[in-house]
Amino acid sequence: MGAFATLKRLSRSMASGSAPAYGEAHVLKAIEIIGSLAGIGRKMLSKELGLGEGTVRTLVKRLKDEGILESSRGGMFLTNLGEKLLSDLHESIRATELEETIITVGRFNYAVLVKGSASEIKSGVEQRDAALIAGAKGATTLIFKEGCFHIPSLDIEFPERVSRRLIERLSPGEGDVIIIGTADNLLEAELGAKSAALNILNKS
Repeated sequence: MGAFATLKRLSRSMASGSAPAYGEAHVLKAIEIIGSLAGIGRKMLSKELGLGEGTVRTLVKRLKDEGILESSRGGMFLTNLGEKLLSDLHESIRATELEETIITVGRFNYAVLVKGSASEIKSGVEQRDAALIAGAKGATTLIFKEGCFHIPSLDIEFPERVSRRLIERLSPGEGDVIIIGTADNLLEAELGAKSAALNILNKS
């Protein structure tokens, strides 16, 4: 789990003792954005992350110091190390936007699959709390077992339409976990889902 240890390190307090104004989910999203929008500038990255430009400046500096990105007049780009880090991260997680569902409470939903992590799930409360701290309205934890989705601690029939969409978009396997973050805007839903997913991976 070296890739996830890197995210954790980048979101910890700096030598000065001041805690960064961003979390692991922001670091993950920043790397994904720079990887998909090579040449992006700091101002646009700030907008995409929902963070102030000063905070993004700090994050970019730390990514540079780790050798994950480089910048020029043409914008920011992932280094070979950054590309490898992103590839390693995506071996364990996949994600997709999701329409409104009857099992979530927010207008916007974002689903993150965490491979082979069913054994790390108890009631789903830890994942919900991680999503709430990240600014989401909540999170629903699903375990994929014997071809079906199950919500821990709840014995309910899972909606077929939602199940079909998740299978089509994320291709879950036996023992995979999906976290659906929900909020009143897509960014908060995404950061909530990714924070909950990283909470699982940090325990494994």
